[in-house]
Amino acid sequence: MSLPARQSRFDADAYLAWEAGQPLKHEYWDGEVFAMAGASDSHVTIAGNVYMALRSHLRGGPCSVFISDMKLQLQQDNAFFYPDVFVTCADADRAQSHYKSAPTLVVEVLSPSTSAYDRGEKFAAYRRLPSLREYCLIDSERLSVDLFRRDEAGRWVLYPLEEAQQELELASVDLRLPLRLLYADVTLPARASGHPGEAEVLPPPGAQ
Repeated sequence: MSLPARQSRFDADAYLAWEAGQPLKHEYWDGEVFAMAGASDSHVTIAGNVYMALRSHLRGGPCSVFISDMKLQLQQDNAFFYPDVFVTCADADRAQSHYKSAPTLVVEVLSPSTSAYDRGEKFAAYRRLPSLREYCLIDSERLSVDLFRRDEAGRWVLYPLEEAQQELELASVDLRLPLRLLYADVTLPARASGHPGEAEVLPPPGAQ
């Protein structure tokens, strides 16, 4: 997601009515509205790769996947967010056309300006969703994925991945994705240890 810029105060109903007529997206958190800034091409491409993989996997089943234009309600925090990608399998969410409330999986693509927010305040809010089983953070600047999974005791366990040959296991939706697939068609910035101006382009999944 892109770091929001603070706007004026609303109650939740006023926000929903106002947001429906806006040309740009705004998130809402306990009376305050935040304008969403634009995202980089790598950010958008990674989110699209994740969405397409999940859409293909879930098609015809009880779960639905949504990309960044669908709002997610967090009732306990009086908030509405726009996750980059999320999956819901809840019957109640099928009856709500403009926002969802019970995600199973949330994916956020990190940018330098949003990483601390997505890992900190936003993750704290997401953790209070009783339906949420996994929270996945994908870095748009380097090959790095942090998957947080809620265990049977309710603790959130981190599963970090940083190698192109590794697979991301999304147990909440029974799907394994090669990291190369997540970063397909993405040119990563030059590595800190590489030569100046030298960017990294990952070959597609299956390439030698």
